[in-house]
Amino acid sequence: MTIQTAQVSRLISNSTIPAFQQIKDYIRDEIQQGAWKEGDAIPSEAVLAKQFVVSRMTVNRAVRELSNEQLLIRIQGSGTFVAQQKYQATLVAIKSIAEEVRARGHVHSSALHLLEKGKPSAQLLQQFNVETGHVLFHSVIVHFENDIPIQVEDRWVNSSLAPAYLQQNFSNITPNEYLMAAAPLQEVHYRIEAVVAPAKIAEMLAIPSTLPCLVLHRETISRSQIASIATMWHPGNRYQFAGQF
Repeated sequence: MTIQTAQVSRLISNSTIPAFQQIKDYIRDEIQQGAWKEGDAIPSEAVLAKQFVVSRMTVNRAVRELSNEQLLIRIQGSGTFVAQQKYQATLVAIKSIAEEVRARGHVHSSALHLLEKGKPSAQLLQQFNVETGHVLFHSVIVHFENDIPIQVEDRWVNSSLAPAYLQQNFSNITPNEYLMAAAPLQEVHYRIEAVVAPAKIAEMLAIPSTLPCLVLHRETISRSQIASIATMWHPGNRYQFAGQF
């Protein structure tokens, strides 16, 4: 199927985001929102250049990079199509801990310890690849399974991708559930380590300060920006990671 598109400019002229990146974000959003489906032919470079009032070279760069990211596929003489989506299998599935708990037939609840406009360190700003003064949100939440604490979630969030983060009721929705809707997942990086919890974390998990924890460090990417960086502490005697390939 060939996609029809309105002939209007979508570029934000006063934006600091380069034109080719705005076009990439537009194409990615159309795919992620389901407007353009697998196998659909996207508008030609000439049509997109006219729509955004840019050169074909600018459009070509956006399309070429999305093809390199395997979001699009270019077929000589036929056009450019939405590629079949491939998801890399990982040890840890990106899903809400509330979903995990309910899947076991248990009751999930949470306690909010912190929700604020954060005061990030220079190192954290560098991790997010943002400039000094950029707003990051910070939350700390304890998750329970049948009233037993199983995770302390310490999360920093990019305000430009999730501007309504501070307005969420995290008794009804988890940060993961909100972010998956507000900043659709493009990529994820993670690592796991075994660490003895600091006293404050041990207190929140109701464990001895000498008990090792399984700690998941996870960085999620959306629209080519870091969306969130989370550190999740799990008591080693109550939690395990499992995966399927």
